[in-house]
Amino acid sequence: MVTNDKGIVSFKHKIMEEVCRLAWNGKLNDSEKEKLVYTMAPGPKSEYCCVYKEREIIRQRIHLACAECTTSNPNSKSIVQVIDAACDDCPISAYSVTDSCRFCLGRPCQNSCHFSAIAPGEFRMHIDSAKCKECGMCAKACPYGAIVHLERPCKKACPVGAITYDEYGFCKINEEKCVQCGHCIHSCPFGAIGSKTYLVNVINDILAEKEVIAMCAPATEGQFGDKITMASVKAALKKMGFADMVEVGLGGDMTAAYEAKEWAEAYKNGKKMTTSCCSAFINMLRQHFPDVFKNNMSSTVSPMCAISRYLKATHNNCTTVFIGPCIAKKSEANDESIKDNADYVMTYGELRALMRSKDIEFEPVEDEYQEASIWGKRFATSGGVANAVLECMQERGEDTKDIKLLRCAGGADCKKALTQIKLGTLAEDFVEGMVCPSGCVGGPSKHKTETETSRARESLLKKADPRKILENLKNYPMDKFSMYRDAK
Repeated sequence: MVTNDKGIVSFKHKIMEEVCRLAWNGKLNDSEKEKLVYTMAPGPKSEYCCVYKEREIIRQRIHLACAECTTSNPNSKSIVQVIDAACDDCPISAYSVTDSCRFCLGRPCQNSCHFSAIAPGEFRMHIDSAKCKECGMCAKACPYGAIVHLERPCKKACPVGAITYDEYGFCKINEEKCVQCGHCIHSCPFGAIGSKTYLVNVINDILAEKEVIAMCAPATEGQFGDKITMASVKAALKKMGFADMVEVGLGGDMTAAYEAKEWAEAYKNGKKMTTSCCSAFINMLRQHFPDVFKNNMSSTVSPMCAISRYLKATHNNCTTVFIGPCIAKKSEANDESIKDNADYVMTYGELRALMRSKDIEFEPVEDEYQEASIWGKRFATSGGVANAVLECMQERGEDTKDIKLLRCAGGADCKKALTQIKLGTLAEDFVEGMVCPSGCVGGPSKHKTETETSRARESLLKKADPRKILENLKNYPMDKFSMYRDAK
């Protein structure tokens, strides 16, 4: 995982790796977990204020590595969780007076405050965080620009305003608003936010000799360089004990084919419609725009769900595991209203931790492997879903030249488009919504930077054959499973 928080990422992935080693060896019990805490933080020195705080953070990360809630919110159903022990170093006050304050006689900042929150200090003006209502009037009034808005990075990263703070300054996530996108996780410079991890569940199923099949997201190609193909990933997964692997780009073909039918019908009736692939976008629809969710969202399942249903229809009692850059996919897999979806979801960072726990590395292989069309493979980039749907419509002989598409990448763009649909002011016919900028390749748990991934990705995709979507799907038993969300 390449981010600006390399130290934090390495720390949490090391904990995942060691938890996985214990699980593989049948030693994942309370006693061994506590030994792991002291192994990783032996003391007496610590990166934190004290070794006791470091040990508590490790304990909470072990909880997350075992798909459990942190102790700060034990009954939470959210995938995204806060570790209170790590969340106490951010400034509580949202507005702060800097050294640029000239302590001017007129006190325009003080005069502008309606809550008596700002008053003279010893060397400059001082803001009382207990009284401050974060209205920002003082910052606007200061003629020197000496008052700055210190918005916490986690709150700034959240596209739906789901993050607030309690009276102690600890981050709190409003689960009714949170869309599980995970953008806050890597924005926190203290590693105080994480997500539940299902690696132990996957290990237990492999050890129980269940048929565990991996499903790799289209964004996988390019994540590990231009020498590591889907065939390379499949080989590594089989070494680890997975029975097989299928590329979810094939699910992209399936979703595009069925959404194309819906789009064609909607276009005839003058109805606006949104795509159904991005889990965070769907959560945004359901929680913040329920009427749009009910009336305008495609009823076709996501590519992840499509492949899981295909596998469950052709492999009795198999376990399906989605692998990709997305945190929100974990919430989709946990959605009990969608039958036969992925059993578990893991990110690329979690996959690498699982591989290290078995001392396995990716290696180039000679074999060729392709199940998806190039259109399905490009689902991972912004515009890829819409382009694939249009391709299917054209393959059916439909005229698409007058169709107007809106491709949204990023939370702000998605909210704007959904608001326009709600108000009846959207000019375009269809909306492709992806909460992550650049689409899935820019997901919060990407392995490399978007620039690095894109370069390697294009090199790999150039080798794909030019098969058509609808012709490709004739090779699969599409009549054996449903492609709609409300399937019983």
